[in-house]
Amino acid sequence: MIHKTLETRQVGRRELMAMFGAGVVAAMGVGMTPRDAMADAKSVTDAMMKVVGDSKPATGKIKLDLPQIAENGNTVPIAVEVDSPMSDADHVKALHLWADKNPRPEVASFRFSPASGKAKVSTRVRLSKTQNIVAVAEMSDGKFYMAKSEIKVTIGGCGG
Repeated sequence: MIHKTLETRQVGRRELMAMFGAGVVAAMGVGMTPRDAMADAKSVTDAMMKVVGDSKPATGKIKLDLPQIAENGNTVPIAVEVDSPMSDADHVKALHLWADKNPRPEVASFRFSPASGKAKVSTRVRLSKTQNIVAVAEMSDGKFYMAKSEIKVTIGGCGG
């Protein structure tokens, strides 16, 4: 009978951190979300198609609140509100925002439920130049609503 002796050795701190880092990188692909799928889109149209499919979003129900002119594109305030009773039968499931001239058009996606109470969000975004902000609301009945508004940016915030 032949016995093999396994060598054991201590793993140093740097080697342990390298192994941990490799594990984190490998696990990053496991948690992909619909937003990650949108990240490949090169235009707002591509990104919208991934969300709405063959549906044609209607206008109305969405109020976009943003300045007409942003002196600095590094931090532009945007508020979006969707008119919905937010009941079990009729509520906003998701709200997607895109900026059509940014290097990556995806700005944000928000998820809602009837427990949210209101379908209203506000955030600050980085915009590269004068462009349209597009908002699409996905409703619980499968319908989509869209709003679009232009914002003039005097100093770009995305390297532009």
